[in-house]
Amino acid sequence: MSRRNKIAVFIMLMIGVAIFIYESRDLNFKQLQQTILQLHWGWLLVALAFMLGSWVVETFVVQIFIKGEHDRLPFWQAFRVPLVEQLFNAITPFSSGGQPAQLVALMQSGIEGGRASSVLLMKFIVYQFMVLVNFILTIFIGFDQVSKRFGALAIFIVFGFIIHVVVIVGLLLVMYYYKFTKRLVNLGTRFAGIFVGKKRQQTWQAQLDEKIDTFYAESLALKGDKRRVIKAGLLTLGQLMLYYAVPFFVLLSLGVTGVNLVEVMVLHVMIVMIVSLFPIPGGAGGAEYSFKTLFATYVASPSKLILGMLLWRLLTYYLGMLLGIVALALVPKKTGAVTEKKVG
Repeated sequence: MSRRNKIAVFIMLMIGVAIFIYESRDLNFKQLQQTILQLHWGWLLVALAFMLGSWVVETFVVQIFIKGEHDRLPFWQAFRVPLVEQLFNAITPFSSGGQPAQLVALMQSGIEGGRASSVLLMKFIVYQFMVLVNFILTIFIGFDQVSKRFGALAIFIVFGFIIHVVVIVGLLLVMYYYKFTKRLVNLGTRFAGIFVGKKRQQTWQAQLDEKIDTFYAESLALKGDKRRVIKAGLLTLGQLMLYYAVPFFVLLSLGVTGVNLVEVMVLHVMIVMIVSLFPIPGGAGGAEYSFKTLFATYVASPSKLILGMLLWRLLTYYLGMLLGIVALALVPKKTGAVTEKKVG
């Protein structure tokens, strides 16, 4: 890990500590200590298992896209990919470092750079579609409840939804209206050139053309292998379900009763949408505020609410950072995808 990345990890940890101290400023620490002693550790272990399970399922998705006619990537080498992704998503604005970090992890396992880029692009496309499917479902199930109780947060949720829709529409345009999309993008870069200068405009246009060409080539591969895409899509849906269920078991570990799994998952989806709008790595501050606001209806005790927020962040954010650091340090000794021998 570079010195810059180490500094970023340290800063995010300090921000997390500062947020927890600030949120705990009015708490009775004896009551907080009592709440910790009364935790139901069994449910907390289930929450941990669901979080780890989501990364395991994502590993299977990586293996599906890597696997060729006779090639496969060993599980432990593939498992590094989502963990390294978690680390760099956590320390970069808008999770922008996750994709490049995954590319490095795959190349360290011996996957050729071009193929690794293709795998990650296909994984990204499937993930975005499944996120949108989840969000549309939750909009129908629980948005009315959120909008009535928390109007300000509802606005952020709508913005998050719009951003994801724009991303999906852009992907579909490239997949099915390739030439039209290139003309549209070129028109946009020419307009931007008025403000940024011709040289920068030409650089942007060349970069965007390359990305569009690459994505279009991969979209053809996706459309030509529907079985693999469907399998990866279902696994990604399962991955997201495991992740969205984590707060439910955190609440059970606090002894909170009367919680509904579907409602909690809906609220977690909403939080993720809100966090995606914050440029601060990990949505620090916004994530904690959203959790407190949305889950205050379930948790009456301030000490339980703050502890629940801390446990949720430890499992869904800081645990990924820690395991990502370990995964980054454990570079595979034997590189290269394993070739399966033909039988007979």
